[in-house]
Amino acid sequence: SGDTGPGLREWVRDVLKQDLAFPHIRVIYPTAPLRPYTPMRGAPSNVWFDRHKISKDCPEHLESIESMCRSLSGLIEEEVKAGIPKERMIIGGFSMGGAMALHLACRYHADIAGIFALSSFLNKDSVVYQVLKKNQSPVPELFQCHGKPDQLVLYQWGEETNGLLKASGMKTSFQAFPNLQHELSRPELEQLKSWILNKLPPGNE
Repeated sequence: SGDTGPGLREWVRDVLKQDLAFPHIRVIYPTAPLRPYTPMRGAPSNVWFDRHKISKDCPEHLESIESMCRSLSGLIEEEVKAGIPKERMIIGGFSMGGAMALHLACRYHADIAGIFALSSFLNKDSVVYQVLKKNQSPVPELFQCHGKPDQLVLYQWGEETNGLLKASGMKTSFQAFPNLQHELSRPELEQLKSWILNKLPPGNE
C-alpha cells in the first residue's frame, strides 16, 4: 500500500537482483487508486481500500473493498479475453495487496490457480472467512509469508489469518522469517518464485 505498480516492480527487482520473471508467465503489477486513507488522517495514498484503522480488531471497510473487487475483476476478464484461462492465473500482493487478493480470489474468482499474501492480514471478522465457511466448492491454495519482527502488520495477525483460513477449509502454507520487518526479502521472493513455478509449470498453457 502507498506505492504504485511500477514502484513495486522496482522494489522487487532491487531485492531479488532481477525481475520476478518467467518465460511462460506474464507478471502484472496494477496500481491501486489514489484515495483518502483514514489511518493517515485522510491524506491521499495509493491504497486498495480504506481501513478504519490498521488493526485486526475492527470492521472491514467493505464499500471500498467491493469497489476494488469490481475494478480488479475487470482486469482478470481482460486477461481471459486475451486467452489466459483463469486456472493459469495467480493473484497476490504485499501487505494490503495480499488482503485484497484474498478478497478477490476467495469471494469472486475461486477458480484461479493460487493466491499469495506477503506481510498481510485479514480482520478477525472478515467476510472472507464467512464466505469460505458457507462455500463448499474448492478454493485456491494460499502461499503466505510474514516477518516475525514486523511492527506495522504484526506477525501474530498474519499467523492468525492463516489459521482461520485453514480452519475455514483453505489449503495454506505459512513461512515465517525471523529477521524480516514490514518489507520484502530475497529468500522470501525466491520461495515465492518456486511456489509459482510449482503451481504454473511450463508447457501447460
